[in-house]
Amino acid sequence: MISFINMNKSEDTLYLSARDAATELAVSPATLYAYVSRGLIRSEPGENPRSRRYRAEDVRGLKSRRAPMPDGQGLKAADLPILDSAISTITEAGSIYRGVYAVSLSQSATFEQAATLLWDSKESDPFAKTNLPIISPAMRKILEATRNVVPTDRTIAVLALAAEADPRAYNSVAEGRAAIGARILRLVISAMIGAEPSAEPLHRQIARAWAPHGRHAEDLIRRTLVLLADHELNASTFTVRCAVSTGISLYDAVIAGLVALKGPRHGGAGPLASKLVETLLEGDIAAIVRERVALGERFAGFGHLIYRKGDPRGISLLEELTKAGADKRLTIEVPERIAEATGAFVNIDYALAVMCKTLQLPRGSETAIFAMARTAGWIAHAIEQLESQVLIRPRARYVGPAPGRASKL
Repeated sequence: MISFINMNKSEDTLYLSARDAATELAVSPATLYAYVSRGLIRSEPGENPRSRRYRAEDVRGLKSRRAPMPDGQGLKAADLPILDSAISTITEAGSIYRGVYAVSLSQSATFEQAATLLWDSKESDPFAKTNLPIISPAMRKILEATRNVVPTDRTIAVLALAAEADPRAYNSVAEGRAAIGARILRLVISAMIGAEPSAEPLHRQIARAWAPHGRHAEDLIRRTLVLLADHELNASTFTVRCAVSTGISLYDAVIAGLVALKGPRHGGAGPLASKLVETLLEGDIAAIVRERVALGERFAGFGHLIYRKGDPRGISLLEELTKAGADKRLTIEVPERIAEATGAFVNIDYALAVMCKTLQLPRGSETAIFAMARTAGWIAHAIEQLESQVLIRPRARYVGPAPGRASKL
C-alpha cells in the first residue's frame, strides 16, 4: 500500500465558504442552502463545527449552466454528460488524483505509483515483477509487420489480439482488474517503444529507448507521465467509459481511448505544438509572434478550456525543463510573449513539445508519450465503470424538423 502526502497545498481550490459561494453565484445565503438541499451543490462540515464549506466545482458548474461553452458550438455546461467519479477532478491548481495533487505527486512518484493510486489498488502490487503481458505468436507477427508504423497505430493493432492471448483478461475482482491494468500498461509501452515487455520502471524503459544520452531524460519523462496520467472526463476518457460500459475487456477499452486520442483537438495537439517550437527557433521569436497575432493565427499549446491562467501541469514541466538546462527562449520567453500578446497561457501540450525537443525524442513521440501516460487513467475509469455495471446511454437533443414537416423524398 502506498501513501502520499500533499505539502503546501490549500483546500481553497476545492472548497468555498458560504459567503464566497453565495457571492460567486450572486445569490442570497437562503438560495445557496436551497441549492444544497436539492443536491446541486455538495457541502461538508468546516473546521468550525458551526460552519460548512461548499464544493467549488459544484458552485462554478452551477454558475456556468446558462453560459455558452467557449468552443462556440452553442452547448451549455448543463447539457454535457456528468458522471460521478472518485478517481480525479480538476482545480485551478491542476488535477487531483484521489485526493492527491498531480503536480505534487510528480515531484517524486513513479508512474507505477501514480497508476496504482488511480486504480485504488491497496491489497497487492499490480506491478509485481512476474506480472508481465503475454505476447502470442500472432502478436509478434503484428509487431514485426508494424515496425515502421507510428507507435499509436502499432499499439492499437497489438492490443486487438492481446485479450485473447491473456487467459486472465476478464476478472471481476478489484485486484485482478488492477493486475490486468499493469499488464496492459507494460504492453502499451513496450509496443510504443518497440521493445520486449519488462518489469523495469516504465519511465526508464522509455528514456533508454528514445533518449539514451539525455542526462535528465529519466526524471523529465517520469514527471511527464505522472502529470498526464489522468485529466477527468476528457474526450478519450469519456469514450473509454462509454465503450467499457457495454462489457468489453480492458484491452479493448484502451483501444477506444487510443483512437479518440489521435484527433488534433486532443492528443494530436502535441505534434502541432512541436511544429510551433520548430518555427519559433528558426527565426526571431518576437517577430514571429507579432506576425502570427496580426494574422489571427492560433498558437498550438496555448490556451485551455479549463485553465484560464495557465495549465499547472505545463507550468510545472517547463520549470523542471529550465532547471535541466533547456533553452530558456522556449521555457520562459515564448510563454511570456504569447501570453502578453494573446492572453492565452501555456498548456501541457506546449511543455510536452519543448521536452521532446530538448531530449531530441523521435518524431511523433508527443502523442505516444501522451498515450502511454493516459493509459493509466483510462484503465482507472474503465475499472470504475465496470464496477458500476451501468450502461452509458446519453440522449440527443433533437433539433430536426417536426413530424409532418419533413420534405418528401
